[in-house]
Amino acid sequence: MIATIIGLGLIGGSFALALKDQGLADRVIGVDRDPAHATKALELGLVDELLPLEAAVDASDLVVLAIPVNAIPLLAIKILNRVDRQVVMDMGSTKEELCEVIAQHARRGRFVATHPMWGTEYSGPEAAVRGAFTGRSVVICQGDKSDPDALARVEEIYGRIGMPILKMEPEEHDLHAAYVSHISQVTSYALALTVLEKEREEEAIFALAGGGFESTVRLAKSSGEMWIPILLKNKYNVLDVLREHIHQLQIMRHMIERDDVEGLQSAIRKANSIRRIIH
Repeated sequence: MIATIIGLGLIGGSFALALKDQGLADRVIGVDRDPAHATKALELGLVDELLPLEAAVDASDLVVLAIPVNAIPLLAIKILNRVDRQVVMDMGSTKEELCEVIAQHARRGRFVATHPMWGTEYSGPEAAVRGAFTGRSVVICQGDKSDPDALARVEEIYGRIGMPILKMEPEEHDLHAAYVSHISQVTSYALALTVLEKEREEEAIFALAGGGFESTVRLAKSSGEMWIPILLKNKYNVLDVLREHIHQLQIMRHMIERDDVEGLQSAIRKANSIRRIIH
């Protein structure tokens, strides 16, 4: 199989490594709008060659879109206009708009909408990680609207990589993603801004920062180029979960103000039950 990866950053680069390491691709072609990223990906061995978009699509059996979510729908249409036998898939974090845009395309069946539930705070080709996706879940949306052979090819790839597959509708996916992924990102950015504001008065605060702070604020190092489109494309779900998050913060604040030991104990016990979901 010849695969083209469009977008050679963290996700695209890591997926290219997975395809090569698992023997799923005989050749991986790279496409990236940033020449420096493309050159670095080639130097690092993430891809075997670089080609212009049209030539890469024509030469491929599989085309993978691993670019910011605001750019995926338009590029998906452009690629579907060109493909015949190829399978096209994306790896974006939002799905509702994408699935709406491609819904009526004559070659909709060649597209498989996916979201591997993995990422780090780093970006660019240098951030690519071997074995990144193994054991992580992947969501496939509207698999019934993909051609059976296209869906089977993508499911086989994720299965070989070692990713459990979940099936969801786009609206369901975007809602769940807001709760388990996007809110964490917003919270991390907000906490970092809070601490940076406080640092004006207490420079020593960073010297005292422990593991708990580091793990909570880690995501604040993530690139805005990737996350701003995600937050805006999933705006209404993110706003919904933010309202609930702010409400819970206000409850905690009031309990601390009132020295409400019993209330705090009850709230923390309830929060501890997250262990049922995250081990």
